[in-house]
Amino acid sequence: MTITMKRRTLLCSAAAAAAWPLAASTETSSGKARLRSAICAYSFRNELQKKTMTYEDLVRLAVDLNVDGLDLTVYWFPNTSDEFLLPLRRLAYRSGVEIYSISIRTNMCQPTAELRLKEYNDVCRWVDAAAKLGAGHIRVFGGNVPKDASEDAAAGWVAEILKRAADYSGAKGVILGLENHGGITARGQRIVDIVRSVGSPWVGINLDTGNFREQPMEQITLCAPYAVNVQVKEKMRLEGAVADSDWSRIAALLVKTGYKGYLALEYEEKEPAPAAVPRLIRKLKAAIGQA
Repeated sequence: MTITMKRRTLLCSAAAAAAWPLAASTETSSGKARLRSAICAYSFRNELQKKTMTYEDLVRLAVDLNVDGLDLTVYWFPNTSDEFLLPLRRLAYRSGVEIYSISIRTNMCQPTAELRLKEYNDVCRWVDAAAKLGAGHIRVFGGNVPKDASEDAAAGWVAEILKRAADYSGAKGVILGLENHGGITARGQRIVDIVRSVGSPWVGINLDTGNFREQPMEQITLCAPYAVNVQVKEKMRLEGAVADSDWSRIAALLVKTGYKGYLALEYEEKEPAPAAVPRLIRKLKAAIGQA
């Protein structure tokens, strides 16, 4: 009887574990929040483009700054071969740094089935690369609405691609985060509507807290329950005005919603990143610690 009960317990536990991703809601996050610090590779875009820094250097910088994770913008990857990706993954693991996310370019507002298939195939290619790096998340863009198309139609195209891509990414254990990046994703309600229409636990919002141009805190509040990754900028640009981002307020909001995940610094200002990022990481970690 003991053996039977143990076997039954194991089977029930396995079933519960398998069902968890399907049962998990993209709408709410319950329990205690857990905020972790990260750096977006895009912060060092100038250095990566000029090849004065490498992605391996970013891993070492994360160690020096005692940062938990890296969101690797892929624009300057030399390639996606095993010869590049796997040693980078090994270095990160041996350094105690998690490459938890990669960020790619996409434009899912595609009016033809052929173009939507191309977007889908591109996402799948990057899902494979993310899986090799051990990254559980990919940042994607919705894109811009074509001039001769309605926003509702474009949102439907985005949802169609994401739904299909989620089947592939979910099989590899990779979540897709749709970023508020202007165009079809300029407004929080539209992003939420797209994510809800996809209806997959493998699709959420990559919440960039510096990208909303109108009523940013209201829109951040709307999107926060769906956030699967959060990026923070030093500044907010609101209808032409520039203001400092209130990271303490943002962190407190994320704690209130039960967010568990990274706050990744995406630095975009004029001061050279090697000088600015260490200072801003200290500020970000202080905001996380006080939340």
